[in-house]
Amino acid sequence: MNKIIPLVMLLVALNSCISSTEITSSWHMPGKHIVIAELNKVLVVAMFKSEINTHLTEDQMVSYLGGKGVESYKYLNARFPRNNVEAIRDRIRDDGFDGVITLRLIDAEKERVYNPSNFELYPPYYSNFSGYYYRNFPYYSTQGYYTDTKIFTIETNVFSVKEDKIIWTGITKTTNPEGVEKMMKETAHSVYRRMLKDGFVSKK
Repeated sequence: MNKIIPLVMLLVALNSCISSTEITSSWHMPGKHIVIAELNKVLVVAMFKSEINTHLTEDQMVSYLGGKGVESYKYLNARFPRNNVEAIRDRIRDDGFDGVITLRLIDAEKERVYNPSNFELYPPYYSNFSGYYYRNFPYYSTQGYYTDTKIFTIETNVFSVKEDKIIWTGITKTTNPEGVEKMMKETAHSVYRRMLKDGFVSKK
C-alpha cells in the first residue's frame, strides 16, 4: 500500500510539469493585413545567446512562411553592414525583403512552489470503519512536495521593410518547456494562430 503514495505524488508532479505556451498580449497595426502567398521574402532573426538555439528558432519560424522565409544565420554574413542603421535598411530593401520577423528572449524565471498534502474524504468502497480506514486512507492522502516551474518569455515582432515600421508584436510565455526545439515549435504555432485569429495574416 505504501507504494501508492509515491505513485500519486509522481503523477501529480508530472502533470504540473507539462509544457505549455500561451500568448499573453499582442498588437497589430489597424487595417494591416498580410497575405503569405503574395510575399517575396521575409527575414527571420532570432536573438539568443546560443547559436544552436538561434538556428532552431529561425528554422521553426521559417517553416510557417511557405518558402518565403530566410534565416538570418544564412543571410547576415560578415559583409553585412551591422554598424550603420541606414545601410542595414537599404541593404534589406535592395535585396527584396518585404518584412522582418524578430524573436527575442526577454525573461527566464524559475519559481519553487510548495504543494501541501491533500486528502480525498470519501473513498468509493467501504465495509466497516476499521477495514474502510485501513484499506483506503493510504490511497487518498499524499505528503506535501515542492515543484520547480520554469517560465520563458519571448517577444515576437513583425516589421514592414517598405513602410519601415513595426506592424505586429506579441508576447508569449512558455511554462516548463521540454527543450528549446519544442518550445520554439509551440511559440511559432501560438504566434501564427494569433495572427490568423486577428486577421493579420492569411495563407492566400
